[in-house]
Amino acid sequence: MDRREFLRLGAVGGGAVFISGLYGPALAAAGGEDFYFVQLSDSHWGYKGPANPDAQNTLKQAVERVNALPAPPEFIVFTGDLTHTTDDPAERRRRMAEFKEIVAGLKVKEIHFLPGEHDASLDKGAAYQEFFGPTHYSFDHKGVHFIAIDNVSDPGARIGEAQLAWLKADLATQAQDARIVVITHRPLFDLAPQWDWATRDGAQAIALLMPYANVTVFYGHIHQENHHMSGHIAHHAAKSLIFPLPAPASQEKRTPLPWDDAAPARGLGFREVEAQARTGFQITELPVVKG
Repeated sequence: MDRREFLRLGAVGGGAVFISGLYGPALAAAGGEDFYFVQLSDSHWGYKGPANPDAQNTLKQAVERVNALPAPPEFIVFTGDLTHTTDDPAERRRRMAEFKEIVAGLKVKEIHFLPGEHDASLDKGAAYQEFFGPTHYSFDHKGVHFIAIDNVSDPGARIGEAQLAWLKADLATQAQDARIVVITHRPLFDLAPQWDWATRDGAQAIALLMPYANVTVFYGHIHQENHHMSGHIAHHAAKSLIFPLPAPASQEKRTPLPWDDAAPARGLGFREVEAQARTGFQITELPVVKG
């Protein structure tokens, strides 16, 4: 069974497969190759509470699930909230060390990490950087330019002038038809600002990205699948690995959805993203527990 057939069958089984804003002809013209990666998000390692009584096992189940995929991804992106927030700096580092030890079991050559506000907002990313390196960076993979944006280390939910200047300079190295993927934690657009589901200067980042024809954004934070367009820029939110949250602004508070003993993994999951040289991005949503 080849990759495309596997993805098609995965969609029949309940995942969503569709084409994103990365246009295949441009990728093919640049000599790009097919590849696929996995997005994981919001494991909140260290969480204890009724929203997930099995919190000690969910991340480990996700690792097992990814390792059991028919073909290993070329890399994994983890879009923030690796650990659950704590006021104790020593406990924060202990959780990060435990998280890093668990995900070291992933059978993949590369993992690209991003902080979430639970990891970074209380110390401006100091502990995160000790364990995982820079909070923003870029890299290239088979004709696609990936940009990691940090919109969480600033406790005011801003990217900040310095990082926006860095983003502008990084984009200046790319052609107008470059294939660009942005990975970040919070949404760059105003999804539900009253729930902290926004980035205060996200519009400035989108404005910098707008001149580029082929941009796709993958983010976390909202603990559910969500799809949004800013002009031609596609934004895709990932499910969580700890507990789902309600639909944007559907109630007064963003309290986690109740735990269901009959379906403990309901609303939890991760995604595969295949960059295809001829057709663009295919996205497949997968549950944490196969079944």
